[in-house]
Amino acid sequence: MTPLTTPIHRRSLLLGAGALLLNQLLAGCGAQGRDAALKIRMLDGSIPAQLVREFQRRLEQRVPLNVLAQPQLSDLFDLLQRWNPANDAESRDDRSGLPFSLPFTRSEAPSVADLITLGDFWLTSAIQQGLIQPLEIDTLSGWEQLPANWQAFVRRDRQGQLAETGDIWAAPYRWGTLMMAYSVEAFEDLGWAPTDWDDLWRPELRGYLSLPDSPRSVIGLVLKRLGQSVNAADIASLPELNSELRQLHQQVKVYSSDAYLQPLLLGDTWIAVGWSTDILPVIERDRRIAAVVPESGTILTSDLWVRPATAPPPTATNDGLANLPQRWIDFCWQPQIASQISLLSLAASPVLLGSDRNQLPHALRDNPLLLPSRNIIEQSEFFEPLASETLNQYHRQWVAVRQRD
Repeated sequence: MTPLTTPIHRRSLLLGAGALLLNQLLAGCGAQGRDAALKIRMLDGSIPAQLVREFQRRLEQRVPLNVLAQPQLSDLFDLLQRWNPANDAESRDDRSGLPFSLPFTRSEAPSVADLITLGDFWLTSAIQQGLIQPLEIDTLSGWEQLPANWQAFVRRDRQGQLAETGDIWAAPYRWGTLMMAYSVEAFEDLGWAPTDWDDLWRPELRGYLSLPDSPRSVIGLVLKRLGQSVNAADIASLPELNSELRQLHQQVKVYSSDAYLQPLLLGDTWIAVGWSTDILPVIERDRRIAAVVPESGTILTSDLWVRPATAPPPTATNDGLANLPQRWIDFCWQPQIASQISLLSLAASPVLLGSDRNQLPHALRDNPLLLPSRNIIEQSEFFEPLASETLNQYHRQWVAVRQRD
């Protein structure tokens, strides 16, 4: 069977109507554009509107905010590029190597925001291209609440590589996982339910599997099956990887990173691998679909607050309103607010990982899809930046397998 395929896209939340609603709700928060004391551009659905209002309520005095949502992470990365004068039209049109489409036209970009959401996949590119500036960690009182591996993930050198002595380039405010969504009815008929990556290779699932159209995601889950790191630096030295990847390819009906749930909902596939930020809203409203975070660990993804390189320095004032961007980040890291972000946006805050789970709301601690067990999290990894030769290995392996239909 020749698997169907769609163009490669990074995780996206196609919630345009939600973005419109959020922007309408926030219209009363204050002035637009340059008149606002704090300008934020966020991923739609990642911060509920009521929390923006709560932040404004807690300030010492009412100030105008300008908070707008975009439906896709790629939209936000494009804004960062358009705000950087070093990126002329030609360089912005050079999309080679980026697995997503950027739909913006060349119309004038909105005024530069003080903070903007960035997906972790884009962090290395944003640093290398000079699109963002380091954060002043000394002003962030909530920084110490983040687990050490989360702190290390956003500490980078000027080439975007992990560095123990590097600058802090981003503030993680919510995260998700690569998980498996499946048809309840189909698996009731099979008499079992998936629990780990190994289940994707079971013969009864041949031709009923959807996978991301992404070499690192697919090769990454094969590496997890083999007990290897998803950031393996030399996959050519793992001969069993090629065999496992080819066997998995025979199971696949659809490769897609933005339309993998549709075949599952239509019954054309029985199981789909995708990001929890896409899957959890679906299973909340459709009981025909269930999901599981693989027991052996998975791949993590995070939404980050970053500061555009061209953002103006915070205004120094004597009225208690100085450093509003930093205060917004710390607001998102406050335990009570972090819990609300987690529950309302269906993506957990990293602050919760250092919390006593017994003190969390039942809706959080009793939801293993939103907040997996500590054992699963300890076995899970972010995609780290890889050397060019290593990325070429992944690409060559991916192409070789996909061409054998």
